Amino acid sequence: MPSHFENPVDVFVIGGGPAGLATAIAARRRGLSVVIADGATPPIDKPCGEGLMPDGVSALRDLGITIPASACHPFRGIRFFNGKQTAEATFPRGAASGIRRTALHQVLIEHAAAAGVSMLWQTSVVGLHPDGVLLAAGLVPARWIVGADGSNSRVRRWAGLEPRQKSRTRFGFRRHYRVADWPSFIELHWADNSQIYVTPVGHDEVCLTLVSADPHLRLDEALDDFPELASRICHARVTSSERGAITASRTLPRVYRGNIVLVGDASGSVDAITGEGLCMSFRQSALLADCLAHDDLARYQSEHRRLLRRPAMMSRLMLAMGRHPRLRSRAMQVFESSPRSFARMLAMHVGDGCTRNYIASGISLGWRLLTA
Repeated sequence: MPSHFENPVDVFVIGGGPAGLATAIAARRRGLSVVIADGATPPIDKPCGEGLMPDGVSALRDLGITIPASACHPFRGIRFFNGKQTAEATFPRGAASGIRRTALHQVLIEHAAAAGVSMLWQTSVVGLHPDGVLLAAGLVPARWIVGADGSNSRVRRWAGLEPRQKSRTRFGFRRHYRVADWPSFIELHWADNSQIYVTPVGHDEVCLTLVSADPHLRLDEALDDFPELASRICHARVTSSERGAITASRTLPRVYRGNIVLVGDASGSVDAITGEGLCMSFRQSALLADCLAHDDLARYQSEHRRLLRRPAMMSRLMLAMGRHPRLRSRAMQVFESSPRSFARMLAMHVGDGCTRNYIASGISLGWRLLTA
């Protein structure tokens, strides 16, 4: 048994990515002792779109975390491109930020250290024990065990929380380019078999992320389907290697069993096309910390399902647009002719408004699609 962990810790977090670090920070703010372990060496990189929507920035702020201006780049809205069709809208309130994944991870590590989180890097968890967590060096006694180890979570398997239905997976590939004066918008470019979204992550750098159902499709080949975008970056210098990851749409019947609980992608996820993964993780982290402090994981289960509802709805809508060119063309026709409709959809996307507004906006959009 590691001598410096002879006394049980309140919370042991398995996985040191954004979800794990945010949970650790939130738990410390609730007065709980926290240990976090990860087999990687920080800062950890992961292919993603690297955009924090206004609701994600707000969720971080609620955890007491502010991203330094030097580490991120602001943007103010979203643009859709479908061939010659375009639509754009600004966020109803709040600023969004593009930030390199490694920079975000470093910010979270610094806040975790300042909060008093014990961090064990290059330390793999080899199993669970009725009294805590098993490391190669021995047992760490823990009251609560949090699985924040991503979409292929071992904790989820160890706890018997795997979903019965197979998740729907797609494949994402990310690369950075040196481009000056990119507009202050995230751009989502549509094609029949894939999407590329572009996030400004610096005053002269953008992140291109390709998402498709084809595990063999790469950015260079895919750009042939996006001639307008390809022409804008054809002379840009590539500033990172292409990296890939799997994105999944997954819902779990349960997110805890006994004293073992899941957070972030380990607890369920939506397709990366929504850009909502990080925000969901941060909201779940704050909720989980409060539920741990009050010994009420049943509340975490019910409210976790509520947090997933809106992103899952947006994911289904956007994936339907990706699969059905006629639907996508009709939707873009509506957005072009009625910018207010696109603005309402964006507000719904970032969680601005109440359920009644979401229903009204959905009915309005559906009617316009039927009559376009």
